Amino acid sequence: MTQVKICGLKYRPDIEVAVANGAVMIGFVFAPSKRQVTPDQARILAQGIPDSVKKVGVFVNEKPAEINRIAAMVPLDIVQCHGQETAVDLAEIEHPTIKAFQVKDGKVNGDLTAFPDSLILLDAPIAGLGKTFDWQAIVNSELPKERLIIAGGLNIDNVTAAIEQFQPFAVDVSSGVETNGTKDLEKIITFIQKAKES
Repeated sequence: MTQVKICGLKYRPDIEVAVANGAVMIGFVFAPSKRQVTPDQARILAQGIPDSVKKVGVFVNEKPAEINRIAAMVPLDIVQCHGQETAVDLAEIEHPTIKAFQVKDGKVNGDLTAFPDSLILLDAPIAGLGKTFDWQAIVNSELPKERLIIAGGLNIDNVTAAIEQFQPFAVDVSSGVETNGTKDLEKIITFIQKAKES
């Protein structure tokens, strides 16, 4: 079954609903964003999340030493890198990693094979805007499905189609479960239900 990651969480009720309905990854954004949280805020929000739910920290071009410091403080289970990080950078991170790649003009912007030990996340050219990338342009046979996370513009209306297209390890949503820029509990519940039923 495809797993669900709810990202960009800032408030406890949103986390509780996501966990109660079956999300297996909870994302905290530490990079500059309207969804950004501080390490202290994430540490408080992380309290009470069951061990079966992985706490993921999202970073962009942060130094590995600082990532490790924050990951130990929260604590995080997985580190997600969304910038120009290299395989050498990820090797210095003391937690399992997700490496994000943008899909632009029908091509993955980077070499997936350079990160054989990381989960691979495919995202839209500009993250966080609720836009999908061109699903049809990606050749499924070249994707490591057992490590693949699909993100970028997913919502309650297209998550089923995304899972049917890619059969990924997980789907990742943030703006797609928001209303007017705020997490919408009903959309979180519906998104998880649709992903589970796919």
